[in-house]
Amino acid sequence: MITHLLSLLLAIPSHAAAPTPVDAQAFMDKAELSMETLGRRSAFSSWMQQTDINYSTEWLAADADNAYSAEAAKLAHEARQYDKLKLPADLARKFLALKLTVTSPAPPDVKEQKELSDVKVWLDSMYGKGKYCPTPDKCQTLNDLEDVLRDSRDPKVLLDAWQGWRTISPVMRPKYERFVELSNRGSQDLGFKDTADLWRSGYDMTPDQFSAEVDRLYVQLKPLYDSLHAYVRRRLQDKYGKDIIGADGLIPEQLTGNMWGQSWENIYDLVKPPKTTPAFDLTEQLKKNKYDENKMVKAGEGFFTSLGFDPLPATFWERSLFTKPRDREVVCHASAWDVENSQDLRIKMCIKINTEDFVTIHHELGHNFYQRAYEKQPYFFRGSANDGFHEALGDTIALSVTPEYLKTVGLIDKVPGAEGDIDLLLQKALEKVAFQPFGLLVDKWRWDVFSGKTKPADYNKAWWDLVRKYQGLKPGNERTEKDFDPGAKYHIPGNTPYARYFLANVYQFQFYRALCKLHGHTGPLHRCSYYGDKAVGKRLNDMMAMGASRPWPDALEAATGQREMDATAIIEYFAPLKAWLDEQNKGQAIGWKAD
Repeated sequence: MITHLLSLLLAIPSHAAAPTPVDAQAFMDKAELSMETLGRRSAFSSWMQQTDINYSTEWLAADADNAYSAEAAKLAHEARQYDKLKLPADLARKFLALKLTVTSPAPPDVKEQKELSDVKVWLDSMYGKGKYCPTPDKCQTLNDLEDVLRDSRDPKVLLDAWQGWRTISPVMRPKYERFVELSNRGSQDLGFKDTADLWRSGYDMTPDQFSAEVDRLYVQLKPLYDSLHAYVRRRLQDKYGKDIIGADGLIPEQLTGNMWGQSWENIYDLVKPPKTTPAFDLTEQLKKNKYDENKMVKAGEGFFTSLGFDPLPATFWERSLFTKPRDREVVCHASAWDVENSQDLRIKMCIKINTEDFVTIHHELGHNFYQRAYEKQPYFFRGSANDGFHEALGDTIALSVTPEYLKTVGLIDKVPGAEGDIDLLLQKALEKVAFQPFGLLVDKWRWDVFSGKTKPADYNKAWWDLVRKYQGLKPGNERTEKDFDPGAKYHIPGNTPYARYFLANVYQFQFYRALCKLHGHTGPLHRCSYYGDKAVGKRLNDMMAMGASRPWPDALEAATGQREMDATAIIEYFAPLKAWLDEQNKGQAIGWKAD
């Protein structure tokens, strides 16, 4: 009898109830709570590891990262059961955000999940601990070597510092290759082709459309970059001679004043307009006015509060790291932190009293004020409309750090006249325009690595092919596949997507132009400062408070009235400089041989 009943039951078809939108909402509510809890734990552990690098903090960071990544992968995999449901737009947006939660999704295998977390923390720590030791009793950190590239004008010394830093990264190469394999497995388990496909899926368009969009923006900017490149190349040749510069039109990277040639403002003294005396040196003015690290950050905060934003919480000043400790290793790369959903905002950087760090502080605080603006959003909407928005916000403020602003806050005595505009624009172009090709090539390299187009045997060659093509730069000496030069840039071992910085350079000028119009500014765009304008602050806050709840064109429209990315604001800003550069470049070759 019992046997007969069992056979009948087994014969009855079993159909689990099909999932409904109500089920999807319940799933998402639990997912957000779980990810927020684990995210907080991971943030605290990562802060400890980056501000005190040792075995114990590395273990804690890896363990917390593994728990967060594994849960994200598990939830994202489970969420695929709701893929075919027609969901409300905001709920569908959360499901996509869940899949994009981590930049390197954990693979399904538990052992590989732990391995991936261990590899990520190891790479990050190796970079943070990196030193160049030409002799056993003389070791130089990245900060030390950056000082050399900024200050020295001896080509041999520059080359030694440049290639010295690149001795830290060859050991990373096998681990990075394994990282790519594991990250791709996690991405594929979520339904993406690879990690590159995942990264490019966060822009409210297809990955291929996104690639085409950044190429379109680059084409808009290339004539301006080419003019700047030709002018700087000629002036460097005047300084160092044809033998060092070469005849291929490429600039040796170590001569740009920056470890990666991503900005050239440190060689301003070599390329400044002839017979021009700068109206002021902001680094000297900061020192003259007795600015220390704390006062530098206070100045950045002051710009935001002048726009109507509330001051930073007291815990910001208690828990941030402003200076490099003498008693431990830290990751000095500047970053902003939202440890407990805007209740515990911090920045981490080894501040120097100079112009570059004054601007960087405004950039990092932009992250913090953005984080606080969207704190009431649900967990998966606590972010910017896309990652380029987050990077752009602080720099939008920094563009308003004009001579007019500096006089208002007492850093200079008088505003220089229009005769100094070319000088000021050239300084800004050496920072902003020079950056754009590098901002594009870092992720172009990684997209090809993740997709398999670039094989591990060609990692270094592919890197330098892109540097030559986009930046018009070349290595200081012969590089081979024994080297791993991409690993000498933090964002590669740190696994931080980089296209966001390219986008940010476009967005910040687009935001700036629109806010200057709101402010009622007339005259050259580069002379606008909206310091103290509460209407500008409200416009910014309204956009930032949206977080990631709406597609980025909606957020862009809220800030600028435009729905498309547009590089014409950069072109307008630097128009007087472009005309001047073209005049200076008459009779000179423009461009370079990339092959």
